[in-house]
This record gives sequence, C-alpha cells and structure tokens, in this order.
Amino acid sequence: MALTDIRLQNYRSYIEGSFELSPGVNIVVGPNATGKSNLIESLLLTLSAQAYRGKDELVNNTKEWARVDIHTDKNELRTLKIKRTQGKDEHIYEIDKRVYKRLPFTQRSPAVLFEPNNLFLLHDDPSGRRTYFDQLISQNIKEHASLLLKYKRTLAQRNTLLKTRPDDENQLFVWSLRLSELASKVIKARQEVLEEINRKISETYSKIANKKSSIKLEYKSGVSIKGDYSANLLKKLEQTIAEDRLRGFTTSGPHRDDFMVYLNDKLAAHNASRGEVRTIILTLKIIQLELLEESSGKKPLFLLDDVFSELDGSRRKSLTNYLEKYQTIITTTDADIILKSFSQKTQIIPLS
Repeated sequence: MALTDIRLQNYRSYIEGSFELSPGVNIVVGPNATGKSNLIESLLLTLSAQAYRGKDELVNNTKEWARVDIHTDKNELRTLKIKRTQGKDEHIYEIDKRVYKRLPFTQRSPAVLFEPNNLFLLHDDPSGRRTYFDQLISQNIKEHASLLLKYKRTLAQRNTLLKTRPDDENQLFVWSLRLSELASKVIKARQEVLEEINRKISETYSKIANKKSSIKLEYKSGVSIKGDYSANLLKKLEQTIAEDRLRGFTTSGPHRDDFMVYLNDKLAAHNASRGEVRTIILTLKIIQLELLEESSGKKPLFLLDDVFSELDGSRRKSLTNYLEKYQTIITTTDADIILKSFSQKTQIIPLS
C-alpha cells in the first residue's frame, strides 16, 4: 500500500495544503520554518498514532480544529480530526468512515521516522535509549505498550508508598511483587528484540560503511537477567528498601536499565567517530524497517526529517540502495544534495 496524496487543514503552520505523493522517493524541499517537519509529523500521527513532538498544540493557533486526510492506492481514506478542547487537543481517527477515539493496533499503518535527535541516541541519557527501543518493540508487539503502561502505574504506586507510608511493609511487598512480575515481561521483550537486531546489525552496518565491522548491542541492568529475573528483582527490591525510602523512588528495575552499543568490541559512545555513530543509527533504522515489515506483512513508509545531508556521500549512496524498496519522504533545505544520490525517478515537493 502506497500513499497517493495528503491534505492538511489548520494543522500547525498549514491553513490549507495539498500534496501528491509518488510511490517511490519524495523530496520535500524548502527553507527552515516552511512546514517540512509538520508535514512529516502529520503523516506519522495519522498513519500510526505516533507523535515525536507531542500530541498537543497541533491546531493552528488562529483556529479551533485541524484535519489531515490521506488517500492510498487501495482507495482507502484515512482521516485525523483534531479539536481544541479546554487547551488540549482531542483526536478522532476515521478509516473508510469507521471512527476511532484511539487508533487500534490493527489499524495502524507501519512507518519509521529518522529525525535529527536520533543522531544523539548513543550519547543521550539512558532514558532516551529505553524509550527508543520500547517504541520499536511496541511497533512490532501489540501488547508491549499496554505492558509498559501497567509497569509505569505499578512503579508509581510503589513510589507513592515509599514516600507516604514507608512503614507499611505488607503493602510495599505486594507492589514489589507485582512490579517484579511485570518487569520480567518487559525484560523478556527487550532481550528478544536485541537478539533480532544483533543477528542483522553487523552485516547491515558493514554494507553501509563499505568495510567489514562487528556491531553488538548489550543490555545493561542493575539486576541479573540470568535465570529467574522476577525473583532476582524482588530480592533486590527487598535489599534496597532503606535506600529507596531515603530517595523516595524505586532504584532498580527496567526503568533504570540501559542499552550499550559496541563497535569492534569497543563502546561506540566513547570510541566511534562521528561518521561511525551516524552509520550505527542509520543501520538501526534500516533494521527497524525490516523488523516492522516482517511483523506487519506490509512495507513501511520511511520518513527522513532533515537528516540526509548529515550523511557523507558514500553513506547516502548506501542508504539509497535500501530506500528503493520503500515509499520514502525526505525533507531538506537543499534538494541538489539528495538528487545526486538517486538514479530512479524522484518527486519534488517544494515549500516556501
């Protein structure tokens, strides 16, 4: 399924905008602050209910409502209606006249975004890496987002008890037990996706970098992930009750873990060059595309928001070999940089 056109009404900087899309590579070109990222964001939000810049304040500040309409080559119409209500945006999705307040997992159209902040993934705070991988898992496993929500709510309950009722041992144990059970499922999903990525990443990276290299992702936890993780975490929570009470929050669990990336057996965050880091992130995005295609049975839409020019010539050329398989939308301030990398027909969408 490919997208054929998109219409935006009152969406952020757009009062009215309509664009035709080709099934191949589409290049959205224009100066800064002309709505390139807004177009990418509207596609991502309407197709898969993902928002990388927040789900509020999407309605143009002079209007009370916004709307995005997308047609596909299968004659499907997908619509996102946004109404400003008491300072917040209320979202309604329509797919061929069926209405949803929340877009069901089964109705989400696969899409992968590569945006500038991704380039700092290896050097960011661990919370950024946790969020990235949990979102990747949620794209492929229906239950993961719900599992994470249950875990966060249970964690919040335990943290509240630590602050307000520190002497209630029985209640604290109940929440520690529940937290450990949910944490075990979160860890299992994270380990499985890391195994999938590790099976692909060295070969894919080597093709993009044009040299044989070894890449490995490793899960870093303050609790042993060998054997029965649930029992291991429960034991750790019992051992650190005094510290947790003193700090007022739970110091152990998946919400404190990290993902480490090694390039040729050296920690990439400390030893990789700028170009090598960009190649690692690009490789992760390509694998994300492949995993999403495998799990959904559909070819994902690939969205690249103002990052193509950050890659050198050889990496751009390697990337184009992968882009040929997917409908792709690239935003840029300089179309010439991108056009030199493509031999197939591309469509230019100018903004001003």
